[in-house]
Amino acid sequence: MELLFLGTGAGVPAKLRNVTSIALKLLEERGAVWLFDCGEATQHQILHTSLKPRRIEKIFITHLHGDHIYGLPGLLGSRSFQGGESKLTVYGPRGIKEYIEVSLSVSRTHLQYTLEVMEIEEGIVYEDEGFMVEARELDHAIPTFGYRVVEKDKPGALQVDELQKRGIQPGPLYKKLKSGETVQLEDGSEVRGSDFLGPSIPGRVVTILGDTRMCSNAVNLGRSADVLVHEATFNEDQEEMAREYYHSTTRQAGETAQAAQAERLFLTHISSRYAKESWEELEREARRVFAETYIARDFLEYVIPLKK
Repeated sequence: MELLFLGTGAGVPAKLRNVTSIALKLLEERGAVWLFDCGEATQHQILHTSLKPRRIEKIFITHLHGDHIYGLPGLLGSRSFQGGESKLTVYGPRGIKEYIEVSLSVSRTHLQYTLEVMEIEEGIVYEDEGFMVEARELDHAIPTFGYRVVEKDKPGALQVDELQKRGIQPGPLYKKLKSGETVQLEDGSEVRGSDFLGPSIPGRVVTILGDTRMCSNAVNLGRSADVLVHEATFNEDQEEMAREYYHSTTRQAGETAQAAQAERLFLTHISSRYAKESWEELEREARRVFAETYIARDFLEYVIPLKK
């Protein structure tokens, strides 16, 4: 599980920061990539990485401001041109379906894969045996969601040595035992897989917020997250302007991470008014509140470690 920041700027593209898009690489977990927002030129940013558009399985849109969606029609079309055939699902606020349908229709873009568009409300928007995604509304100028991605706990390691002591040799039974099933041996006795599993492996939690003022839902979504991605459009001296424009400051992002007791905070959606020379100071502002803060840059990758 890895985070790859494709765009970390705010509002309009800049030379050193493209507009918002974040990839959650789940290649080991499910052979797929999930994208969060798709600002203008996201597909061009992807060209500078090892990502393959055909691997993108889901796209989660936080809100319908242009710097978060203008790259979406082009990416959807390119995925088809580049041989993508597997189903892709887009999640987002009301209006995302019309935006996509009109864009593809007017440009006469014909996709070679199944596209599903889900207009969401607060709650669990996706769940399977491995992952759950929760969405909550944030405090922004238009309807905006934050997403909490929860990796479900995995069974512990199969205690092979103990099984062999019982005379159970490697074979098809091991797969059933690994999944916790109860199996019957040739002598008629039963063995419970759960008795031969080590401690379960806790799943990881990644929270990616859209644009927002400080609010309780941001804290709730980030609760005990391994990684919290929070916008920091303004520095700590611009708190009034941040509130006026429905955004957050560096310090406010740190306060949210502290209240949520997250493990690590990444600042993104950085205004182009802040030159590269000031980025470290933006990071320090948040670190005064929350020590494990890091300012994101385009193409920054972070491997989210397994919990012990």
